[in-house]
Amino acid sequence: MANIKSAKKRILVIETKTLKNKIIKSKVKTLIKKVDAAVAAGDKALAEKSLKDATVAISKASAKGVYHKNTAARKISRLQLSVNKLA
Repeated sequence: MANIKSAKKRILVIETKTLKNKIIKSKVKTLIKKVDAAVAAGDKALAEKSLKDATVAISKASAKGVYHKNTAARKISRLQLSVNKLA
């Protein structure tokens, strides 16, 4: 355990940031699963709507620094590709 006051504060701040990052990542994973489920069901309209929601969430997560920009681009690209295969 840290003894210095600033180190104790850093621990608290990091815990808060970690919790926020987990919430954001969990939301993104849920939205990705919704897109995959719509693609598996063959529902193009639902897949496109879910894709839009997932893309927005991934982009926001990337902007906040939760995901690296290349990771976000890869996730969006793979989702878009799976939805495009429905057509």
